[in-house]
Amino acid sequence: MKVSKKNLWISGLSVLVIALITYYIIFSGSKKSREFTFANATRGKITQTILSTGTLQAVTTIDVGTQVSGRIAKIFVDFNNTVRKGQLLAILDTTTLVTQVRDARATVEKAKAEYHQAQVTHEKNKKLYEQHYISELDFVSSQTNVESAHAALKSAESSLERATTNLSYAYIYAPISGKIQNRAVEEGQTVAASLSAPTLFTIAGDLSHMKILVNVDESDIGQISLGQKVDFTVQAFPEKKFWGEVVQIRINSQVISNVVNYTVVVNADNKDNLLLPGMTATTDFYIQEKDSVLLVPNASLRFAPPDDMLAEYTKEHAKSNGNTPDSMKQFSNRQALGGKPGKAQFGKIWYFDENNKLQMARAFLGITDGKSTEIVKSKNITDGMKIITGMVDNSVQATNQQRSVLTQQPGATGPGMRRGM
Repeated sequence: MKVSKKNLWISGLSVLVIALITYYIIFSGSKKSREFTFANATRGKITQTILSTGTLQAVTTIDVGTQVSGRIAKIFVDFNNTVRKGQLLAILDTTTLVTQVRDARATVEKAKAEYHQAQVTHEKNKKLYEQHYISELDFVSSQTNVESAHAALKSAESSLERATTNLSYAYIYAPISGKIQNRAVEEGQTVAASLSAPTLFTIAGDLSHMKILVNVDESDIGQISLGQKVDFTVQAFPEKKFWGEVVQIRINSQVISNVVNYTVVVNADNKDNLLLPGMTATTDFYIQEKDSVLLVPNASLRFAPPDDMLAEYTKEHAKSNGNTPDSMKQFSNRQALGGKPGKAQFGKIWYFDENNKLQMARAFLGITDGKSTEIVKSKNITDGMKIITGMVDNSVQATNQQRSVLTQQPGATGPGMRRGM
């Protein structure tokens, strides 16, 4: 196939144009295009809280067991049933227990008869002794027999009382009013009360009030106090906020994931019966609350300009920065977040002035809610001021644009492209 000189000249010119365009795109796009994100310093309300998690429980929970062994003959309640104090919950098989009561009662009757016989015999021996018909030794022996018979009667009566009590233990009653949270046995099941009473039922008391056992880190426990306000959410109702109050701070610590934690008990209202025992509660303990204070986003405190911009800023402000106290020079933005109340915290906030020059303002920081931070004092930061919160690097976007242009150029090689003939 013959190709004319004119076609060769046009093809060569096309390649040269494409090369120039590609060179321009690559080298002009290699310079990073910088775009900054901004936010305004505003006045508003801020609340500092401590976030933690805990487990919901009924204020009163009772495990109902049995003090005697036997087979479960009858169960009268099931899960979630409402019960009242003294209500019969279950009965154990009483066959053996009733037999023990009968045996004990018979033993008592026998002991009474023997005691009565010993008394009568002793009265006769007393008269014989007074008339010197029997010896003193026989008289003392007769008196001893009376006392022994009396002791045997007392022992038999105690055995009868024990057997009667064991028989009463076969009838399981509710110790409190509430709901059956758990039923651990079935009819016909045998329970053995050897060393400890087996649990038959778990009864949750009045569920209109609940408590949360919250694990609080040792670094935060010093900020928790009795009567402190708490709000919390549960996964079942993520959009609904519940309220509670700290009623107890337990001094018994426990180590969880190598961190020392203390249990804080929070009482909560549950009049709507939405909260259930065992739910996980995400809690916020209210530490401080301030209104109408100057606030900046935490992102602005984490922002640091690129090295070249920082070098240019440092060069232009070397003289003025030389008069800045050392205590203000040395703090970092990393120290500005997460400080404890009562300790002075500092931060750096960057912005552009009216001449579009990068500037930095130092500020004394107050409390934070994790999203915003209070500006206690700053010479430059004012309400409504536009501050830098971050920077967008468009170099990746430029590279993608280069690839798109190259693949769209006539004569470029690549997937789906053909070289012209």
